Amino acid sequence: MFLKQFWGDLDFHIQVLLAAYTTASKSEIFSYTACRQLSQMIFAVSFFHISEYILAILFHGHSNVTPRSLLISKYYLLAMFFSFLEYFVEIVLLPGLKEYWWISNVGLVMVIVGEIIRKMAVITAGKSFTHLIKIYHEEQHKLVTHGVYRFVRHPGYSGFLIWAVGTQIMLCNPISTVGFAIVVWHFFYKRIPYEEYFLRQFFGSQYEEYARQIPSGVPFVK
Repeated sequence: MFLKQFWGDLDFHIQVLLAAYTTASKSEIFSYTACRQLSQMIFAVSFFHISEYILAILFHGHSNVTPRSLLISKYYLLAMFFSFLEYFVEIVLLPGLKEYWWISNVGLVMVIVGEIIRKMAVITAGKSFTHLIKIYHEEQHKLVTHGVYRFVRHPGYSGFLIWAVGTQIMLCNPISTVGFAIVVWHFFYKRIPYEEYFLRQFFGSQYEEYARQIPSGVPFVK
């Protein structure tokens, strides 16, 4: 039912994408540039979500993990769809835009760095890392301040922000780069204060002292 609803919402946009594809020459769509950049994108997205799910099972057990641990929502799919739509439209109309390899490679480096930071955050926190904000304190939920958490309070968010923006720079998608940066940043701008409200409830002055010394890890979010 979810996929049916999602498909209905995007039916018009899919028709636009198909029209762009049929009017494009095969040499543009299947060029070395397109094949390499799209392959990198597909691998990056697949690895990110599959590894998140596997780590969640390892730390929390299969019975405590739901498909939500894949971190795939309707709005996330919509954003990814538009990023691919932008890519195909631009490689048809402005193929030279995708040939700035130094820009694409900067994005690839960001994807790798963001992935590493994110996974270091997950592994370091272990059972204390959850995809859903905990509103009740559990015994296994500890305040983690070592490892990558010595440098930023929310390395998982920092890593995802770098990763998400990096995927669009890797594709040389100017519109989606700006869009992803704004949307992801705004999401964390709202989420961090809400999450830290409960962290202060759980850990009191210990977290207050930690928060005073360590930045959040997301620009312009205290």
